[in-house]
Amino acid sequence: MKKINFHLKEYLERRKRSVDAALRRWIPAEDEFPPQVHRTMRYSVFAGGKRLRPILALAAAEAVGGTARDVLPLACALELIHTYSLIHDDLPAMDNDDLRRGKPTSHKVFGEAMAILAGDGLLTEAFHLLTRADLMKNISPLRRLQAICRIARAAGSLGMIGGQAMDIATQGRKIKPPLLEYIHTHKTGALIAASVGAGAIAGGASLRQWKALEGYGERLGWSFQIVDDLLDERGEMKQLGKAVRKDRAKGKATYPGILGIAESQRKAEELVQEALSFLRPFNGRAHPLRAIANFILERTN
Repeated sequence: MKKINFHLKEYLERRKRSVDAALRRWIPAEDEFPPQVHRTMRYSVFAGGKRLRPILALAAAEAVGGTARDVLPLACALELIHTYSLIHDDLPAMDNDDLRRGKPTSHKVFGEAMAILAGDGLLTEAFHLLTRADLMKNISPLRRLQAICRIARAAGSLGMIGGQAMDIATQGRKIKPPLLEYIHTHKTGALIAASVGAGAIAGGASLRQWKALEGYGERLGWSFQIVDDLLDERGEMKQLGKAVRKDRAKGKATYPGILGIAESQRKAEELVQEALSFLRPFNGRAHPLRAIANFILERTN
């Protein structure tokens, strides 16, 4: 696999610091009334994480000539949506996980009711942030609306929620590859693809550029979930910061479970190569996106 000369680690660290600083400014403070829910919200947001989705949005905006600063509120909103989904995914009614990113899950610390409310609060706060014209003055109202529409669809029942619903409905059942593809491309892939697509829209992408970046994001999101399945099979809890081999124990449909580890790895590599092919029309400004695609295959958590 051809590698580009790009210092991804430094880029990711720099972007993560930028996103974290903005999140600290824009999320209600812990002592803001009512403090219980705000403390719970901030606990999960700042429990760790790579900030991949907001970074993808920033990188996509820059790939089409936009600026990261202008798109930062949108990027932060994506992280709030992602974090809300993790809080709810960990609940006893869903995956019943005790650990997330090496720390006790939200419901273990604050109780189920407050965890549910914190997730709801983060999702709602995301759309509050997305509609703050004062923070995105350099992005036209039409582009802001288009980006919000893209994100909302990806987060709802035709995207992430739909994938999660089918993930639960098929537990313990043998399913065919097309349904497994639906689960993967919706449960995880939809929000990753929307992060790239919405970032491109906000950055000023032409229709051709947007379609290319959407294609990149769709393949990247799909491959990300396949690698997640592989890590669940091959990883260690200390490294991943969460329980391992839980998908198999719960009878969840995964690529390794249906296709085997070797074929799953091949599929993830194929999807990353397809993702990279969509970036051929772009110049060096898309190097972060190229490097992130390669990173997806190599990540260990």
